[in-house]
Formats: sequence, structure tokens, C-alpha cells
Amino acid sequence: MDLQSELLKSIWYAFTSLDVEQSGKVSKSQLKVLSHNLYTALNIPHDPVALEEHFKDNNNGPVSNQGYMPYLNKYILAKATEGTFSKETFDELCWTLTSKKNCKPSIQQGLCSQKDCFKLFCLFNLLSEDRYPLVIIQPELEYLLKKISSAMSLEWDGTLLEEILSQNAALQDGMSVWEFLEHLSAGQLLHVERKEAFSLAVDDVFMEMYHNIIKKGYLLKKGHVRRNWQERWFVLKPNSVIYYVNEDLKEKKGEILLEESSVVENLPDKEGRRCLFCVTTPVRTYEMSASNVKQRIDWVQAMQTALRLRAEGKSSLHQELKLSRRKQRETLQISQSNQSSHSEPIAVEAPQHSPPEQQGETENLEQHIECIIQKQREVEAKRKEEEKREREKQQAVQRDLERQLEEAKEAKEKMTATLTQMEKEVQQQKKRIHELELTQVKLEEALNAQIHARLEEDRIRQELERQLAEEQKKLAELVLHQSQLLTLAVRSQEDSYTTTPPISQQTEESSQHNTERELVNQVTTTQMLKHWTIQLNRLMKPITPGDKVEHLPVKPTCPRQGQALTSTEFIAKVQTGISPEKGNGYNPSPTQEEEEQGS
Repeated sequence: MDLQSELLKSIWYAFTSLDVEQSGKVSKSQLKVLSHNLYTALNIPHDPVALEEHFKDNNNGPVSNQGYMPYLNKYILAKATEGTFSKETFDELCWTLTSKKNCKPSIQQGLCSQKDCFKLFCLFNLLSEDRYPLVIIQPELEYLLKKISSAMSLEWDGTLLEEILSQNAALQDGMSVWEFLEHLSAGQLLHVERKEAFSLAVDDVFMEMYHNIIKKGYLLKKGHVRRNWQERWFVLKPNSVIYYVNEDLKEKKGEILLEESSVVENLPDKEGRRCLFCVTTPVRTYEMSASNVKQRIDWVQAMQTALRLRAEGKSSLHQELKLSRRKQRETLQISQSNQSSHSEPIAVEAPQHSPPEQQGETENLEQHIECIIQKQREVEAKRKEEEKREREKQQAVQRDLERQLEEAKEAKEKMTATLTQMEKEVQQQKKRIHELELTQVKLEEALNAQIHARLEEDRIRQELERQLAEEQKKLAELVLHQSQLLTLAVRSQEDSYTTTPPISQQTEESSQHNTERELVNQVTTTQMLKHWTIQLNRLMKPITPGDKVEHLPVKPTCPRQGQALTSTEFIAKVQTGISPEKGNGYNPSPTQEEEEQGS
């Protein structure tokens, strides 16, 4: 089927959706809109005057589909070129126009989603007969349902389709796309366990049949520049091999263009790699490695099939398979019609004695028919065997994918647990670091306070030393002055005794009075000296760092015999000793011990 026939199927749905009265005619204004959309979707230049000129003699009333077909063939289909537009976008445009009118809400509420309905619509058009209205016959419908079941790794049950066909005899001649979607969405054609598995299967079949993907999967490819091996996702089409980073098809890494001179062949194991094969093109040679021998055989056969299609000028494997199945059905119908046409004369002439020549021809015809039937049986058995192998391969791939999915889930769970544990450890380390930073700040504050207290202590000690030096200087001057006074007094007494004659009683009384006065002065001076000494001892007492309480004389008794008090016990004892002193008032008079020290 050529490109124009494929495009015409989708356009037919769009045209019939605009025919509201089902009269086979559509207004010119609607055809203008449809034509403009078709120009845009097919990426061809739009000619707005062509439609007016084509129907210039029929400006009033609707335009029939027969009248629109010449314009469609001449100005739209004839200008469409394969490869210059996206056929999926074109089909989606026609699907959008026709689904609004014909797709029932119950279809999308069932098994098939909106995207699944569109993909099944495209697959239906691919396998439908080349007659209008478009229908799909039973063999092609069975082929499609088997492909979807095989993609879900399930065995197709044909009894469901037989029940529907037996209940509705009109469906035996073919089923429309809306009837197909309605029965499939209601679960009357397939046994589906999960809706997600069905959507994935439809997507796989859609990519394989609609986008002409012969084979896809992971392979190891040897680099052209760095010569290292990298895993890539390969997609094989009849004209090329495209490889991506992974199967999401977002990052394309390269493309191998298959030409008539390209060759695919196996390679011996080397560089520690097994199951090697290569694709040789006029540009370069691509070396690849499969996971096992079976995968290598499948990939080599698939690429050889693509090269054969390229050499025969065919762009779709499934189109070729469809034509092959159609030829087989036509051959079988011809053989059955010949068999039925010859069976009646034979049955009529059986009572008569037919000549030997007629009997020989009849036997040859029967043998020919039997041979055709035998070949058809062999083809059918081979087809079933191929389907069985394909199903087993799909099941193995599914099991492998499930195993890889489980491994990925386990690895993800382990990674999540590891990340959670690492996050906990990080939080603990952050908390520990925060505590250490707070401790460091506190220690720095305590150190600064201690440094300030030490500096203050040094300043006070220096001040006390200065005052002590001044007091000592004053004391030395006082002692010197006192000694000078005593010396002068003694000398004056000696002089008075040596120079003066015996005096009278009055003179003796006056000298006695002077002596007593000097003794009183000496006593006063001695008391003042003791007082200054006591004050000096008080100033010389050491001050503990940071201690702001009043200092009391140290008592000789100690609660811990033979041991020194700790700083905490010392401060507590001093504070307990200060409280009663503050309540009774502080007495600055010197104690007996201080007087003894002063003396």
C-alpha cells in the first residue's frame, strides 16, 4: 500500500466526521478548514485559491466527496512526500476530528485510554482492508490481538472473538474501528489483568508496527574515536539503525544508515568481549557486542531482513507481511473455490463410468488441492511455531526485565537506607559541631574573663606594691625621725645634767614634767606606728582572681587536716564566713593577732 492510500484512510475518517447528515456531502467552508489543516500537517505549501477555482461553478450548497476527491488527489496527496512530515501528527489530526463525533465516552472509561484509542486507531488503519467503509476482517483482527497478547506475555484466547462473531453475524464480514474499540475496551476481546500492562503492550505493538521498528534493545558499541565500549539502546528500522543513551529515546547518540552495499557479519571474540558482530557501511565499520549468542543471532537476522527490505525498495516489514497474508488467503480461497466447483461434476458423473482421462485429471486436481492444503497447513504450523518462539522470547525478556526491576528496586531501597543513615550521621555531626562551637565560645569567654581578672590582679598588686613602698618609705622616715628625737632628748638630758648646777625643787618638778611629756609623745608615736603596720599588712594580703567579696582574716583551723582546700570549697567557706560578718557590721579595729604581727 502506497503513501497516498495510507493518508486517504485517515482523511476519510475526517471527511465523514464533517458529514453530519450522513448524506456524503460536506459544505465548502468545512472543506476549506479541513484542507488548510491537511496542508499544515503534511508540511506542503497552502494554495487558498485552488479550492475556490476547483468549485467555482458550485458556490451554493454542499460539495460531495466525489467532487472533493479530484482536488484532494491533485493539490494535497500528490504533493505529500514521505519523510517531509510526521505521519503520526497527521493521523492524530484526523483522529481528533473523528473521535469527537464517533468515539463514545464508555470507550475511554473502560480498558482503553485516550492515547491507547489513538494508537489502536492507527493500527486498525494499517491492517484494514482497502475498501470503504473501512473494516478489519477476522484474520487481521486475530493477528493484532495475538500481537497485543504476546506483548503482555499472555496466551490469546480466541473463544472471545468467536462468541462475538457468533452473536452478531454482521461482524463476520468485517468490524469497524468504533466497534473494535468498544468491544476491546469492554474486555470482550482480550483477558487483561492490569490496565497498565495493556497500555504498555499497545505501545510496544504501536512502535513495532506503526513506526516500522524491526528490533530494539541494548547492545555494547565500540567507540570510533576513544575505542571504548559503551552500552547503547539500539532501534532497528528498514533504512537505519539509531542508537540512544537509554530506552527513553531522549538523547540520540548516532545513526547507522543502511545501504545496499552494507554488510552484517559475525566477528570472533577479542579484547575480552564475546558475541561480537559488525555492520560495514561505505563510511565506516560499527562493532557491537550482544549479551549472548541468541541475541547476536536475532540481531544479525533482523539487520539482514532490514537490508533485504532496503534492497527490494520496501519501507515496512509489516506491510510486506500483510500483503503476504492477503496472498495466502486469496490462494486458499481460489483453491477452495476450485475444489467446490470440481466436486459437483465429479459427484454427478460418479454413477456414470467416466473415461480414464477424466479420472486422471480429477486425481491430479485432487492431489494438487491436497498439496496446496498441505502447504497451507505447513505454513500455518510454521507461523504458530514462530509465534510460540516469539511468545517464549517475550516471556523471557519480561522475566529478565522483572528481575532487573526487582534488582533496581532493591538497590534503590538500599541506597535510600544508606542515604537516610548518612543524613542522620550528618545531622548528628552538625549537632556535635554546634555544641563544640558553643563550648568553644563559652571557653573563650571564660578565658577572656580569666585574662581580665589576671590583668586586674596584676594591676592591683602593682598598686599595692607601690603603696607598700610608700608606706615603708614613710615608716623608715618616721623611725629615723623618732631615733633623732630620742637622740636629741638623751643628749639634752645629758647636757642638762653636766652643765647645770644642782637645782631647786621647782626646777626638778619642771624637768620631770618635760620628761613625762616626751614619754607620752613616744607612746603616741609607737601606737601610730603599730596602726600603720596593721594597715600595711592588710594591703599586702593577696586577692584571688575574680573574687569580689570582702576578705576576712584567715582562721588557723582547717576542716581538712593535712590537705589544701579546693577553689570551690575555699570560695564556699569564705562566702559562709562573710554572711554573719555583714549582718553584725565590719569592725576595722585590729585583732590581737594583727597587733602581735605589727609589734
